[in-house]
Amino acid sequence: MLAHPRRDDDAVSTSSAPPETEDLEAVLQEVADQVRSAAEDGTVADYIPVLADADPSSFALVLSCLDGREFAVGDADQPFPIQSISKVLSLVLAARKSEATDGSGVADALWGRLGREPSGDPFNSLVQLEHERGIPRNPMINAGALVVDDILLDHCDDVPGDTLQLVERLVGEPVSFDEEVRNAERGTSHRNRALANLMADFDNLNHTVDEVLESYVAACALSLSTRQLARAFRFLANDGCDPGTGERILSASFARRCAAIMLTCGTYDAAGEFAYSVGLPCKSGVAGGIVALVPGWATIAVWSPPLDRTGNSVAGRLALDELAARLDLSIF
Repeated sequence: MLAHPRRDDDAVSTSSAPPETEDLEAVLQEVADQVRSAAEDGTVADYIPVLADADPSSFALVLSCLDGREFAVGDADQPFPIQSISKVLSLVLAARKSEATDGSGVADALWGRLGREPSGDPFNSLVQLEHERGIPRNPMINAGALVVDDILLDHCDDVPGDTLQLVERLVGEPVSFDEEVRNAERGTSHRNRALANLMADFDNLNHTVDEVLESYVAACALSLSTRQLARAFRFLANDGCDPGTGERILSASFARRCAAIMLTCGTYDAAGEFAYSVGLPCKSGVAGGIVALVPGWATIAVWSPPLDRTGNSVAGRLALDELAARLDLSIF
């Protein structure tokens, strides 16, 4: 799919879809049938019981078009904790809040405190953070998300509540946190606490470590179905405008930059491979979810709990690869 031309900030996408010579739901079903057995090569995350107990045979694949059409196969309405996928939503909320409350803009409120480069190291690396003197490499790794949460605390009285409100507007129905996941994350946040303490030592946190961690674990516990996940990200495929309501969620320029960060940093140590094989901006989480943007046309969400060694869903990654190839979706 060719990139669509720049449009006025308030415009809703009118880009043409890829040629639809096949029934899309049938294509999704064929892709699901082809890849779901690959989950046997992965392992579910086990650092908290809720994730360890996930059914490794669960699978869902959803295509949510900007024109309102939706195609789904598998367990599309079963909720799961989206984990690190929430980092994108926290970044979006921070951008909205920082611009709305004090006019400082994204550049001052965000990019003065964290970078935009791929890390090349594990998402929870302490070594890289110390080497770079408390400035996280990007907002998609744990340290970067903690800084984003610290910024949100500057602008929100209730960060989890504001997060829910934003996601409910995007999804069009109530959503919730998985409290079992939230409580379990609190008890296993030793590495994240170390990251936060290190950044505090470099004066890159304005709030207490406990306050920042509480916002962080709540975001990880946000529970969505694969169908809801696909809907929640449609605005990023539409230059920041929610196609369901016409509401401007982000400026077109920041929405494109957010998509760029997803492409380069959104899938842990495999971002380069995703760009090469899938060719779409993606964000993954260790519960097995991945969401991908097809600018100007749709979002794709997939869920399969077993992960590869980089922390990405094995079957989910293959599903995106195959679907992008079948429908010629690469942004390149």
